[in-house]
Amino acid sequence: MPLPQAVHNRQCELGQPKHPKLCYTGGSSTMTMAESTFVPMKMLLEDRGNRVPRTLDHVPFTIGRLTDRSLVLDHPFISRSHAQINFIDGQYFLEDLRSTHGTYLNGRRLDPMAGPQQLNAGDKLRFGSSDGPLLRFGKPDRDVASLKDLMGQMQSIAMPSEGSDLEKLRWFLEAARKLNAVGAVQEVLQSLVEITLDLTQMERGYVYLRDAATGEMSMAVGLTLAGEKLADDRGVAQSAIQQATRTAAEFIVTDTLSLDGGMSDSMVAGSIRTVICIPLRSRHGDFGSDEDSKPELGGEVRGVLYLDSRLKAGALNEVDSGLLETIAGEAASLIENASLARAEEAARRYREELNIAAQIQQGLMTVQIPDIPYARINARNVPCKDVGGDFFDVVVDEDGVSLVITDVSGKGVSAALLASTLQGLVYSQLAARQPLEQVARMCNRFICAKDIGKYATMIVLKLTRSGNLQYINCGHVMPLLVGEGVVEKLTATNLPVGLLPDAEYETAYLKMPQNSRLILVTDGVTEAENPEGEFFGDDRLEGAASQFESMTEMFDSVQRFMNGAPPTDDCTMIELRYHDRRTESRA
Repeated sequence: MPLPQAVHNRQCELGQPKHPKLCYTGGSSTMTMAESTFVPMKMLLEDRGNRVPRTLDHVPFTIGRLTDRSLVLDHPFISRSHAQINFIDGQYFLEDLRSTHGTYLNGRRLDPMAGPQQLNAGDKLRFGSSDGPLLRFGKPDRDVASLKDLMGQMQSIAMPSEGSDLEKLRWFLEAARKLNAVGAVQEVLQSLVEITLDLTQMERGYVYLRDAATGEMSMAVGLTLAGEKLADDRGVAQSAIQQATRTAAEFIVTDTLSLDGGMSDSMVAGSIRTVICIPLRSRHGDFGSDEDSKPELGGEVRGVLYLDSRLKAGALNEVDSGLLETIAGEAASLIENASLARAEEAARRYREELNIAAQIQQGLMTVQIPDIPYARINARNVPCKDVGGDFFDVVVDEDGVSLVITDVSGKGVSAALLASTLQGLVYSQLAARQPLEQVARMCNRFICAKDIGKYATMIVLKLTRSGNLQYINCGHVMPLLVGEGVVEKLTATNLPVGLLPDAEYETAYLKMPQNSRLILVTDGVTEAENPEGEFFGDDRLEGAASQFESMTEMFDSVQRFMNGAPPTDDCTMIELRYHDRRTESRA
């Protein structure tokens, strides 16, 4: 925003700018700064359909899934410490921190070994894939960097009497709008009421904010001209607030006694003589624009600034149309920034809680795979989100080794909660050596009884030392038996658990040959997609099982197929290899 000419003139009289690193010329805010001095930058994050302004106000500016990162991106294909932005010798540099799925600058994937890459205004940064979250790197936000100095100047500079109130208000609102970007929302709104009361000499002032969920207006700040806080808004002209909200237009009456059509009931009841009610409309403007956008009459009403007086009719000689336009435009941006700040804080708290939940789930679902003389088990699980709906478990007793793999419908927190509960239920049943049919029936009855709109597919099996395998498949991806170059799909199946309360479940039996292996996966593996939208599919899974001797190689083949595309579901793969060392020693 242009600096008021009076400010420039006053500074010239003093011989130098108040801030030693700033230089203002004419009526515009042309700044020069030492090349090595850190300058905050405006950025715009576009993620999942949302556009959120951000300010790069410190370095290193870290990016990743961890909740202590400067920019937290809670995507499964974002590494915990993914990338960072540094400021070196007066320039910004982007560095990939050896992330799994890469960092992209203007469509090109960065090579971590090549070191930091210089950033310029207008650059596009993506994380995790070439179509991952987009961070637009914008112009220097020097107003934020020098805000405290500017506020100090406003207090000390004597402006000409003509138009000084308007200049001060515009100056304050611009500073307050920037101040809101770093917090202190309530203080900014209170200052807005204080300065407008001082300018208009009204008796009372309020700011009302619209609740995003209900659409109702509620009082956010209330003050008297003397600076006393108002605990309620009794006696305000509710009809003026309603009209300003409904029409998105200013409601200004300097003498209610001369009002055409008479005063409203609320004006009569409150003995109100003067009312100024200004809707705070949303602003519309492109990121990086050098000009402030003006409010549109049809813009969404985010709140209302209300001023009134009961003693006498007011006079608005000092408050011209430019003042009202400034209030309606600049104060509305405060409301938008306040909403963004509250949403960002809520999202930050949610991410912290989600991170704690992920740590708890990871601890609960950590499986200590035992050393078994006749079998070897390998497993790998990659959740689509911080918490997932897949789980597996292993239980060993004197009769053999039991194994379960489960995929709860849906993703995220709700699926993770049910997965954790089912894991405890299945473990207790297997530890008690219950028949497999009983385990499936118990899980089915439990989910159906809760009526939570969820179901789960699962495979529960038991392998004895002699190689006898019994398994029950509840709507899950069919397991593969691999031996001597032959891949056999085990087709016996039942209904998923949680669909029909009276469902019956049957166990299948087979003999595992020596050195054979059983491959079990969730549908996050078979339905893994590449950038062209193709599924990995059953055929590729069977081909990988035939081609590769280890589960790690099979899982890596899935990752190569995805070619950087983000996972759309939790992925779990288990390999159960039968190899009775006693039989081999006897031979």
